Amino acid sequence: MADVTFSPQRKAEDRTRDRIDVAPRFTNADVIRLNNLFRGQDAAEVVASVIGAGLIGETAIVSSFGAESAVLLHLVTRVAPDMPVLFLDTGKHFPETLAYRDELAARLGLNLVNLTPDAEELAKKDATELRWSYDPDGCCEIRKVKPLEKALTDFDTSITGRKGFQSSTRQGLPRFELDGSTGRLKFNPLANWTREMLDDYFAEYDLPRHPLEAEGYPSIGCSPCTSKVKPGEDPRSGRWRGWDKTECGIHSEVTPMDDDPANDPAF
Repeated sequence: MADVTFSPQRKAEDRTRDRIDVAPRFTNADVIRLNNLFRGQDAAEVVASVIGAGLIGETAIVSSFGAESAVLLHLVTRVAPDMPVLFLDTGKHFPETLAYRDELAARLGLNLVNLTPDAEELAKKDATELRWSYDPDGCCEIRKVKPLEKALTDFDTSITGRKGFQSSTRQGLPRFELDGSTGRLKFNPLANWTREMLDDYFAEYDLPRHPLEAEGYPSIGCSPCTSKVKPGEDPRSGRWRGWDKTECGIHSEVTPMDDDPANDPAF
């Protein structure tokens, strides 16, 4: 690994200058190399390696404090206990989610950062607080996408808890991917985990479950746009039910790398 270098390993002042010039942090070549370098390795080993070696630069965890969030938070903060945990406090969460957030923050000693929508924009574009009912994309843009993008400006990488099994639009999810055109990296340590692996991890470390999971909510977002999931449905089928919408805008549907089969997900 000593001969592998990535752009975020440069000096902090160089990274700061790049941000001012809006230069890319990572390239597609970096992503391919990272996926190949850690192919077949255990998720905990990958997390420890990339964080310990500084391969992904300034990093934050993005957590919804949903049904499976405790696994990612525990896995990463065992290695980096002070890493910022960004939570989008949209104003539309279930009370159970907010309580679960507070429970995990206390239990794991999280460096929790609550992100809220811009008050003026909310007053201008969602004064009735009903935008979710006729324009869910616009609601997500105001309450999730913009606050997170602003917060991630100073980071090279965001760590997410996405898994490939969660829905058809997440199949083929790689461990490392570019975040749109920003040059920022997304690191998905649990990309190839199964439901059984998650359950085993919860049991091994005696982690608390989200209280709504037992009530039929395997994927939990904002309360107006989250419904129970029927047997046999994708875990995320209860999100934005009835709309042609599968992601809030923070993430997009997975497009597998097509230049070489060896560059596909790092299983």
